[in-house]
Amino acid sequence: MTHPLFDANASAGGKDLGDLPVWDLSDLYAAPDAPELKRDLDWLEEACERFAADYQGKLATLDADAWIECIHRYEKIDMVAGRIMSFAGLRYYQQTTDSGRAAFLSDCQDKITTYTTPLVFFSLEINRIPDETLDAIFAANDAIGRYKPAFDRLRAMRPHQLSDELEQFLHDQSVVGASAWNKLFDETISGLEFEVDGEVMGIETILNLLTEQDRDRREAAARELGRVFSANIKTFSRVHNTLTKDKEVEDRWRNMPTPQTSRHLANDVEPEVVEALRDAVVEAYPRISHRYYELKRKWLGLDRMQVWDRNAPLPMEIDKTVDWPTARGMVMDAYSDFSPELARLAEPFFDKGWIDAAVTPGKAPGAFAHPTVTDAHPYVMLNYLGKPRDVMTLAHELGHGVHQRLAADQGEMLASTPLTLAETASVFGEMLTFRKLLAGARDQAERKVLLAGKVEDMINTVVRQIAFYDFECKLYEARRGGELTPEAINALWMSVQAESLGPAFDFMDDYQVYWAYVPHFVHTPFYVYAYAFGDGLVNALYAAYEDGAPDFQAKYFDMLKAGGSKHHKELLAPFGLDASDPAFWQKGLGMIEGMIDELEAMEA
Repeated sequence: MTHPLFDANASAGGKDLGDLPVWDLSDLYAAPDAPELKRDLDWLEEACERFAADYQGKLATLDADAWIECIHRYEKIDMVAGRIMSFAGLRYYQQTTDSGRAAFLSDCQDKITTYTTPLVFFSLEINRIPDETLDAIFAANDAIGRYKPAFDRLRAMRPHQLSDELEQFLHDQSVVGASAWNKLFDETISGLEFEVDGEVMGIETILNLLTEQDRDRREAAARELGRVFSANIKTFSRVHNTLTKDKEVEDRWRNMPTPQTSRHLANDVEPEVVEALRDAVVEAYPRISHRYYELKRKWLGLDRMQVWDRNAPLPMEIDKTVDWPTARGMVMDAYSDFSPELARLAEPFFDKGWIDAAVTPGKAPGAFAHPTVTDAHPYVMLNYLGKPRDVMTLAHELGHGVHQRLAADQGEMLASTPLTLAETASVFGEMLTFRKLLAGARDQAERKVLLAGKVEDMINTVVRQIAFYDFECKLYEARRGGELTPEAINALWMSVQAESLGPAFDFMDDYQVYWAYVPHFVHTPFYVYAYAFGDGLVNALYAAYEDGAPDFQAKYFDMLKAGGSKHHKELLAPFGLDASDPAFWQKGLGMIEGMIDELEAMEA
């Protein structure tokens, strides 16, 4: 990067975590004023106009060879636009409070929205071509046939397509619609300041305090989070009210039967599969989260658990900091044990500036792996504070990155994996790292700590995310009746929290506003069930791996390389798995229950 704003060694709390990597975005563009970026913007404007001139009104007349040329031109446009927006977005997430970066992102977004307006016809016109015409084209040869899954997903939107004029209006209006509210949310969250014991900090640092050994410090952090969220609750309530209403209006115009339908269509997953997952998890709350938190309550020596005890370390757990070189070694060793090829694909993330790890002022909270475009490479963002959970986050995001690298060969139109399968490599990477650590446990006490940590991670991934999904379902249903007060949203949040966490907990007053900081509710409605889907899927996959399924590694790599070119049924069939079978989800939940069984046996 040409203008680094942060010390690459920066870390929170004065801990020596080693040399934390920072992104080198020069693989995308050298700088915001790079001549290559202007060149690409100019090319994009002209390419979109030429594409529309050459193809609008003519798609139904193309033969197979002409379709291949058309798709390649469309993918090239997608790639150039994606490169520009990746660069602008990643710079912004490094420091969301920087007005220059925010303005640059908005300017890029405005230009690309304007330039790509002529392309709105493409999907609309495709969906007016009779199925038999398109099916005949895809049957012509393998070169065009490979794109059929992308067009099948496009055609699934046919019943929900609006007129050309309305679709173009929605395209043009998007920059001041949901995306503008997304930015307001990001800037508000990143700009919040919290004070604990005289120290002022951002959201990532204070959330990290909820995993401290010192219970008073955890409580202080939890209460300060509630205080600051409550002080800003009108803003968060306005964001949620507006976005839920915006979606409700568009869904009504598109004749979507439920608020969740658009997410299911995007994920290429049947609603009944998601409902089977949701119902299986909710039915298992007493056997999983309720049972585990009752165990934890006893370990902590408490009469009642408070919300600041949910992610507390166990009393026998050593409060240790894992420096960056150690974390890298732990994850890479686990990846290498499974497959040297997996480690080889992960290596450049560490050595070539593909990871941004330090906690820095204004940086977006959380972690992600962004695939950018298929002729570049992914970038991973972390907020690394040296907690053992941060090591698992590294393993998780690195799994995403490897998956995105492997799928890139599919090209722009087919590389993107539906969210339900996008969590496969990430959760599998976590599982590999966990099993490696568990195998190396020195004694029963260390094994207990590791098992408990994994159970908590799985509860957070499965139980907590399904509770989040239920909250969103209730939120959208309630919003149909009119504007929701902050108190009404709070009540919806608490209704799912008490049910999912169980009777071991008491809830402080300000916990009712903790819905306010969850970014998925704002950026990607109903995303959250994908985490539970991925965890259940990986548990079933890992069981097949442990059982010695033949050629497992080769089949696993084939699944990742497929990207979005195959449906989940087709991808899981080589492993003898089927997500549409309700028993499938019981396998994944059974693995969590088995770990809790082992923890209970240690108490006997």
